[in-house]
Amino acid sequence: MSAFMQTFALIELSITCAVLCIWILQKFSANSFPFVVKVLLVLLIGNLLFWPLGMDLPLVAYVRGVTGDLSIVLTLLLWSSLLPANKPAPIAFKLAVATIALCFYPFALGVGMIDPYAWGYGSTIFLISVLLFAVICGLANWVKGVWIIAIAIIAWSVHWHESANLWDYLLDPFLAIWALIALINVLHRKRRDKARAGYLFRPG
Repeated sequence: MSAFMQTFALIELSITCAVLCIWILQKFSANSFPFVVKVLLVLLIGNLLFWPLGMDLPLVAYVRGVTGDLSIVLTLLLWSSLLPANKPAPIAFKLAVATIALCFYPFALGVGMIDPYAWGYGSTIFLISVLLFAVICGLANWVKGVWIIAIAIIAWSVHWHESANLWDYLLDPFLAIWALIALINVLHRKRRDKARAGYLFRPG
């Protein structure tokens, strides 16, 4: 069973890496790739990453050695970015992730007397808090967020990854960095637009 889970984790990460490669390619392309082309590229790149290609381990195994298992939330956000009707995550969600990460990681690393990471080992209050967060996503009309959090909880309950801690299914450093960069970009864009508006409407 352990070997099966290891193989499945490598397949999952190889797909995620392939999706990330496509996302990067899209940034340098003037036109959006058709959905069928994206799927074919995922299969091609994912296969290249999954097989050893002359090395002792598959390429993705070396990636996993550096990154570990990504959270289910980040994985599903990346995978869903390939969908034709995909909408970006709301700024409120990015703000929530960034705020939680800034509070969580210092305490989890030993700053202070509180250890929020321990809450992930079956704390009922923490689980209820996560469910309430999912409800808030639904009330904010972000249905995809509800599904992502629900799947993350299900994955945790069946021990989809090696970790038995719910935090590892909800949050990881890469998700936190993505949220922080997204917020910085929003603030920079608003500041730039404000400066541009002030330049256009200044007297004279």
